[in-house]
Amino acid sequence: MSKPRFAVLGAGSIGCHLGGHLAAAGHDVAFIGRSAAMDVLRERGLTLTTSSRPPVHLPADRLTAATGPEAAAGADYVLVTVKSAGTEAAAQDLAPHLAPGAVVVSFQNGLHNPAVLRGALPGHTVLAGMVPYNVVRSEPGIVHQGMPGRLMTEPDDTLGAAFREAGLAIEARTDMSEVQHAKLLMNLNNAINALSGLPLRDQLGRRAYRRCLALCQREALTAYRAAGVVPARLGPTAPGLTPYVLGLPDALFRRVAAAALRIDAHARSSMWEDLQRSRPTEIDSLQGEIVALAAAHGLTAPANAHLVTLVREAESAPRTWSGPELHAELRAAR
Repeated sequence: MSKPRFAVLGAGSIGCHLGGHLAAAGHDVAFIGRSAAMDVLRERGLTLTTSSRPPVHLPADRLTAATGPEAAAGADYVLVTVKSAGTEAAAQDLAPHLAPGAVVVSFQNGLHNPAVLRGALPGHTVLAGMVPYNVVRSEPGIVHQGMPGRLMTEPDDTLGAAFREAGLAIEARTDMSEVQHAKLLMNLNNAINALSGLPLRDQLGRRAYRRCLALCQREALTAYRAAGVVPARLGPTAPGLTPYVLGLPDALFRRVAAAALRIDAHARSSMWEDLQRSRPTEIDSLQGEIVALAAAHGLTAPANAHLVTLVREAESAPRTWSGPELHAELRAAR
């Protein structure tokens, strides 16, 4: 049986990580992304790194790098990794080029991208997916996975087999909505990490920053309860208990949540990367989602709302916050 063909629409850090592993395993992969990023792939190739395995380098002549959605023609699977704000436009661009029977997989932050894709691509199967770990571009043409973890998608045996063959652990889930809500709870740290200016492990090792995350998660959990949402349990701690664990003193937190700190020393959030590169962030699909969900049920989420404001300010005028400064700022907003 021939290997399935793939296209990656939005080939940034996550897209290059996923597509790169598939290409290294011998799959035909078309990378579709910004002109500057695709020029790097054409000139330097792509290197995949992690702290636990030797680097994997794919030379430029083994890569198909394109800037237009027509490169997705003929793909059996299209992995969508664009930012949430670009999902509808991406779907409209893809629609004329998708092969009959092509499966579209959303590996994006936020809660609504699979539904947006389904609405814009009738007649095509759209699967929800989730990347639970941190991936950033450490240098041009180099993407680094900063922590371990398993991909999750709605069931598809062929897709799962392809990722496993590529060396990426993957789990089929029938509760992807609950998984996405749980992932959003974790992703509320993206903004805090971006404003801290610190690597993730250093930031999460400091109680004041964790207390900021706890504020955001408590507001999110209150909104979830009002909406009847029960987030999936993805780690050793139930989502409802996580804010309490985050508030523990540093030494106790390190013992109780050792798995959460199994992060590469240099790993940072994708939002930090966006601010460094003067790109718009996904804050509206993270803290903004919680603010909107709370408002829909007559509630407020002031800590999350204030982080939306602070990140938007940082998009035009970057600033780093100490943990005590940021915690005091969020508490004052309540």
